[in-house]
Amino acid sequence: QAAAPLHPVAVQCQEAQMVVTVHRDLFGTGRLVKAVDLTLGLAACLPVAQNAAESTVTFVAGLHECGSTLQMTPDSLIYKTSLSYKPTPSGNLVIVRTNPAVVPIECHYPRKSNVSSNAVQPTWAPFHSTLSAEERLMFSLRLMNDDWSAERLSNGFQLGESLHLQADVASGNHIPLRLFVDDCVATLSPDRNSSPRYALIDLSGCLVDGRSDDTSSAFISPRLRQDTLQFMVDAFKFAGDNRNLIYITCHLKVSPADQAPNPLNKACSFNKASSLWVPVEGTGDICSCCETGNCPLYG
Repeated sequence: QAAAPLHPVAVQCQEAQMVVTVHRDLFGTGRLVKAVDLTLGLAACLPVAQNAAESTVTFVAGLHECGSTLQMTPDSLIYKTSLSYKPTPSGNLVIVRTNPAVVPIECHYPRKSNVSSNAVQPTWAPFHSTLSAEERLMFSLRLMNDDWSAERLSNGFQLGESLHLQADVASGNHIPLRLFVDDCVATLSPDRNSSPRYALIDLSGCLVDGRSDDTSSAFISPRLRQDTLQFMVDAFKFAGDNRNLIYITCHLKVSPADQAPNPLNKACSFNKASSLWVPVEGTGDICSCCETGNCPLYG
């Protein structure tokens, strides 16, 4: 509301600043105070404008300016300052005819929504979705001990043992995500394209190593969590090569957890008892391409 003798101080809380309009009849007595006796905040900022016709003075200050303080509550940001009136003698230097006064001023802003009223091009995107889009997903692939309770301290295996591999993604503030292992390849060097190479998982989530007659390699079902995927692979070595070090490189990916698994996003193991490919989740038909080899491939 406009500053008037009945309401001598009016405040506009704008996007990045507050505008304080003060009627010089501060006490409603008809006696006008001097503009130079009015200041804003601990920094004692002076008014930026006066309107003689309406007997008002105006202060404009950024929310962080003039010594204002910020208080945060669960729902609000509250910027606090005060209007100070300190009368100085006029005419007779010995006496004054008004009392000093301090008027507390607050601007409240919601913490859980945008407060910008500016037009933004292109179309305004909410702060929280902008930040989420800029966050990087943190993927990990770890060798686990036999009961999956902790990371395995040693990366050495004997032939006949099984590797317990766990893929994870830390999704932060993103929408719930479901993790998939797109492919895994074993090589004798860190270069996944080097030769010889052996595909453990291929065709966008088919654990093809489990198709061999002498293995029990498979995904663990059901999952612990949607952002975790575990699988076992029987230990092996490359034929005709005596090196003991093998590199396993996997490509991990995510899809929204509420999106149904499909031939592009799946985790399929071969069940030797039924001679069928079985998904960790989803319908069995999403795994049929593991047998034909015509699965869609991740770009």
